Amino acid sequence: MLRFVFSFFGAIFSALTIGAMFVALTIGAIFWMYGRDLPNHEQLARYTPPTISRIYSGEGQIIDEFAQERRLYAPADEIPDLVKHAFISAEDKNFYNHQGYDVRGMVAAAVDAARGARLRGASTIPQQVVKNFLLSSDRSAERKVKELILSVRLENSLPKGKILELYLNEIYLGQNTYGVAAAAQTYFNKTLGELTVAEAAYLGALPQKPAALHPVRDREAAIQRRNYVLREMFENGYITEEEYREARVSPLLSVQNGDYDSFKSKLPPRDYFTDEIRRQLSRDFGEGEFFSGGLTVRATVDPELQEEAARALREGLEKYDRSIGRWRGTGKTIPAEQLGSEEDWRAALAEVDVARDIFLEHEWHPAVVLDVSNAQARLGIEGVGEDAPEPVVPGEDVGWTGQSLTEMLEVGDVVHVRRMTRDDDGSFIRWTLRQVPEVEGGFMAMDVHNGRVLAMQGGFSYQHSVFNRATQATRQPGSSFKPFVYAAALDSGFSPATIIVDAPIEVEVGGGQVWRPKNASNRYYGPTPLRTGIERSRNLMTVRLAQEIGMETVARYAEKFGVYDGMGRYLANALGSEETTLYRMVAAYAMFANGGERVEPTLVDRVQDRYGDTVYNHDQRRCIDCDKASLEPGRAPQVVSDRERVMDAITAYQLTSMMRGVVERGTASGAVNLPVPTAGKTGTTNDAKDVWFVGFTSNIVAGCYIGHDQPRSLGRGASGGGMCGPVFNTFMQKAVEKYGGGPFDVPPGGQFIKIDRYTGARLSDAASGENVVAEYFRLGEEPVFGVAFDGGFAMGANLPLFAPGEGDSEAVSVTTSTGSQATISKKKADFGSLSSGGLY
Repeated sequence: MLRFVFSFFGAIFSALTIGAMFVALTIGAIFWMYGRDLPNHEQLARYTPPTISRIYSGEGQIIDEFAQERRLYAPADEIPDLVKHAFISAEDKNFYNHQGYDVRGMVAAAVDAARGARLRGASTIPQQVVKNFLLSSDRSAERKVKELILSVRLENSLPKGKILELYLNEIYLGQNTYGVAAAAQTYFNKTLGELTVAEAAYLGALPQKPAALHPVRDREAAIQRRNYVLREMFENGYITEEEYREARVSPLLSVQNGDYDSFKSKLPPRDYFTDEIRRQLSRDFGEGEFFSGGLTVRATVDPELQEEAARALREGLEKYDRSIGRWRGTGKTIPAEQLGSEEDWRAALAEVDVARDIFLEHEWHPAVVLDVSNAQARLGIEGVGEDAPEPVVPGEDVGWTGQSLTEMLEVGDVVHVRRMTRDDDGSFIRWTLRQVPEVEGGFMAMDVHNGRVLAMQGGFSYQHSVFNRATQATRQPGSSFKPFVYAAALDSGFSPATIIVDAPIEVEVGGGQVWRPKNASNRYYGPTPLRTGIERSRNLMTVRLAQEIGMETVARYAEKFGVYDGMGRYLANALGSEETTLYRMVAAYAMFANGGERVEPTLVDRVQDRYGDTVYNHDQRRCIDCDKASLEPGRAPQVVSDRERVMDAITAYQLTSMMRGVVERGTASGAVNLPVPTAGKTGTTNDAKDVWFVGFTSNIVAGCYIGHDQPRSLGRGASGGGMCGPVFNTFMQKAVEKYGGGPFDVPPGGQFIKIDRYTGARLSDAASGENVVAEYFRLGEEPVFGVAFDGGFAMGANLPLFAPGEGDSEAVSVTTSTGSQATISKKKADFGSLSSGGLY
């Protein structure tokens, strides 16, 4: 009997042993089979997650940020224990004790599944890390086995702190936010160190189901889950009972509920400047690196001047728009059924896509017309409360349109409106209707010595149109291109006193067409000094000059200055008929202002990677004395530049002096009036489709362009001096106040000789008067006076020398280059469908 008992238990033991071995072998086979060809977990030690790239002003203020996944990476030692404990309590209370997997949790999950409950993960933090980084998120036994294998391997290769760091920076926490640092900012506008116990617990609650725990929309569920995390933290000994009791009854305050200001409220609205940085750095570094590389970008922008650039351009565009007297509004409407109550119309208005980034005199508010009569329009205005002035616009406000309010507006129309206030004391007068102009433009200003772009405005409103007209719009520069023709001539042996014939020209352009360029005044002025030609923007002089020196020479200069990559060698291009950008023109003019040295425009001073290493630095100059502890009194550190010289310094000064004449008595006189020496050139193309002014002081160059996006005439009387000159002047008043300005440096190697600016004749050193100008000539190159150049065209000898006091308005009969008589009409020059470039 005893033998039988031993045999029976021996058989059972053998069966159990064999069964255990079989189970072990089966499990081993499963782990061996799924353990092959798994992702390399060791790469997690070198993992660099996608993080936010941020743009800072020169003062260190964040002005914009870009990201595909909004994440701020926080090293483990910068994450407070409170935050770590909240997530450990919510997700993996045995984190510090297990080896990558939690047997108890797995058994509980299996029991629940056997009872028919929904399959749940029971994943530890290491398992979640390998799932998020290395595996898919599908719910399958195969993925769980792989997850288990990799979590054990991860535990054996990385310390607990690094695993937790990976988890807390990778986890998705709703609102397009990844990682705890970004989540603290998104939900509470706080740093991790500023979070309360309740706030840390709320973040710890989010990984389970972030989309279903919104702090406002799912408030009750969010509080319930937060309190569960708080209880776990208390039971695990991470917080005291007092902290637990206080936190569980605290309200769930959040940015989303309006309890805290959003971090975005401290960021200025995205504008043309930072968007252009995005465009250029995405090109240079690649979009993937820019949007996820955690770059720190130091921008060149001067925030004060950027505001001034936007204001100056908006003033110019709105002034032109209101002079036309045509009301267009926004073109957006709200159905009448959504205007029943203040809550209704405010909600509906918030959904309307109109610009909300306009500040001109005062902020422009979107508004909806609630009632309208000829006497007044009653509005619902976004962003103003009950304490604001009565939201009505009187009929007198729209007198500039020549229409009544009922002709202009209907109930439900969405409009822009701003306060009108008195200039003397700022007191409120009335609400006034405004509209985004149809005409557009661009403005840009930069330092002439280092190429740092200080301000850039690419249109009236970035939110209305993101197209940057300073960098992306290619337009005819018109007469603002002429300085490059004159620069080529000055370097080719001409001088400011050289006489060029201003007389009719006919050019065969092929196909039986003849180009007959004309001056803007439709007059011819005969032999005229070079200086007067640029001051008065004579087209015929410029064409003859280009013919004399050759368009090949002109084109090489334009390409050397970066105005064009490859300029067509056509005579009409001497008048600016080939398209370029404001960005290129302003950068080229900077080289006139700084004495002829190449500068590369930049919107970025420096770029650092996520580790703080500098990967781009614009300023390549060397400071010789900066490593010395002290310098002799009155001596500044010596800065050395190896920049390329693109033009002779004397040529640059001669040209600058001639362009000062444009401002003081030429086509920009009356529009530009600054307290420091200023030079520049206007540009107005045929039919005034594009108007320009680019000018500079001794340290800042700025340019303006205005025109319709689909080119058409701006109307009779439109000109670069009249429309862009005031924009430049308004901006530069502020720029000069801040950065100063002084005389343009006179380079060595020359001498001043007084000449008659009308005849080009040499005068005595004692000569004075309105006709006298001191020109700078190279030493050893005695200028030849009295010789006239006509570019190989007929001289037009019947025309008298340009004389003092002659206007630009009268038409005359002249002998053309072919010997025939011609009567000059008032019609602007054209030759069929071909563009003839600039007029003045």
